[in-house]
Amino acid sequence: MSFFAFLRANAPFLLVGVLLTFCSSFGQTFFISVFAGEIRAEFGLSHGDWGAVYSIGTLASAAVMVWAGGLTDRFRVRSVGPAVLGCLVLACVGMALTPNVALLTVAVFGLRFFGQGMSILISTVAMARWFVRSRGKALSVSMVGIEMGQAFLPMIFVAAMGALSWRSLWLVCALIVAAILPLLWPLLRLERTPQSIAAGPQGMGMGGREWRRPDMLRHYLYWLLIPALLGPAAFGTALFFHQVHLAETKGWEHLNLVTLFPVFTAAAIVSVFTSGFVIDRIGTARMMPLYQLPMAAGFVVFGLTDTLGGAAVALGLMGLSQGMNSTVPNAFWAEFYGTRHMGAIRALAQAVMVMGTAIGPALTGVLIDMGVPFEDQLTGIAVYFVLAAICTGIGIARAKPTLPRPSEA
Repeated sequence: MSFFAFLRANAPFLLVGVLLTFCSSFGQTFFISVFAGEIRAEFGLSHGDWGAVYSIGTLASAAVMVWAGGLTDRFRVRSVGPAVLGCLVLACVGMALTPNVALLTVAVFGLRFFGQGMSILISTVAMARWFVRSRGKALSVSMVGIEMGQAFLPMIFVAAMGALSWRSLWLVCALIVAAILPLLWPLLRLERTPQSIAAGPQGMGMGGREWRRPDMLRHYLYWLLIPALLGPAAFGTALFFHQVHLAETKGWEHLNLVTLFPVFTAAAIVSVFTSGFVIDRIGTARMMPLYQLPMAAGFVVFGLTDTLGGAAVALGLMGLSQGMNSTVPNAFWAEFYGTRHMGAIRALAQAVMVMGTAIGPALTGVLIDMGVPFEDQLTGIAVYFVLAAICTGIGIARAKPTLPRPSEA
């Protein structure tokens, strides 16, 4: 089946994933950080203070994710999806109306949990379960939503700040999510059962087993993967979180830097679709140790350049890794651990990544407050990515021989 035929045949199911990942944008760091300057000014927060507020809300969301992610194994997407987006609307309203730092932290928690956390989780679990042979392509298509959000929402909302206050803009966010809910509802009433699953048991993981979360925690592979799970989340988040500070230290206008984000998105989209096809052909084992290396190169370039052209190259390299980060790990969990308990397993991995998004801004924010500009931290971050890739390669090399033969489904 050609790609366009695949799109036509599965458009309603794929659109569910696209809408959910797009809505997650309002809980993503690349969007929330657009308002960092206004929030810090209104509440009198330093870079480190704002990083701490963000980290507390994010860590709380990661903790709740460990429990809540299992709900996707007990309830259908048609039930969980609308509830999550409804709560995301309330979180956007809460962000608009927050009167103090304490409630600001609660609002950040809501945005991170229902946006960056649960919206992405529901989308990836649905795609992994609804598709088997075309899982890579399905995941790649579903991630178009977040890539579009990352490309255009920051640019649109930075420009809109000239006409509306930051609080009014969060009310606009609530209206956008509320408008998407009626589109999503009828699509979620559909259910897709892959022929391979209808005809037999769901796809198995390592050792021909359907892995549960306790089994995963007792296995060496998960622990060797943790540095790779943390890296893109922690330091990709830190880059966008400190975008205002980075622009200031580089001597660039913030809007000029934001206008380069479509370069990141274009590279990510190319990478998303390319990696989706490659996953369906060769699996994830060979891709997992390598997909973060372009991001390492991007951080090196960002640290060394003083020009917007160099920044564009850096963002392009980082976008390549970010695109693969949207598909390769998500397909990896299904391939190596099976799909029956994927909600609980993916939720734990998602919690680690969410925790990374808390650690990155907090750590780099403290270093900024100590007099270490973010641009001076970037080469060290690149070294971290290389070490994480080595750990992943060691774990995959040991675990790959235990995978069952690919299903003919």
